[in-house]
Amino acid sequence: MTAKESRLVVQEDEGIVQIGFVDRNILEEASIQQIGDEIAALIEQQTNPRILISFDNVEHLSSAALGTLITVNNKVRQKGGQLRLANINPQIYEVFVITKLNKLFQIHDSTDKARASFK
Repeated sequence: MTAKESRLVVQEDEGIVQIGFVDRNILEEASIQQIGDEIAALIEQQTNPRILISFDNVEHLSSAALGTLITVNNKVRQKGGQLRLANINPQIYEVFVITKLNKLFQIHDSTDKARASFK
C-alpha cells in the first residue's frame, strides 16, 4: 500500500494541535476516512488532547464528514481533551444548526477566539 499524501495541515503551538484541511470540498468517502484516521492518530499522541479544527477554506462538507467529526469529538473526550471548531462557512454552519451539532461542538468565528477558549 502506498503512503497517501496528507489531507491535513497540522500545526502544534502551546499544546494546541491546530488542524486545517487541504481540500476545499470534503465529500469523498475515501478522503473522509483518511482525514478521520489522521486526526485519530494525532489524538492518540496526546495525553489530554486540545484540538482546534479550522474550516478556513472548506466550502462543502458531506454528512459522512459530520459523522467523522462526531467520532473525533468522542475520541477527544475519552482522553479528557477538548475540541474546538473555527472558521466555518455560513452555509456549512447552517447544516450544523439544522442537525443540532452546533450544540455538541464549541464553534468559534476565528482560530484566535477558539484558542482563547481552551482552559
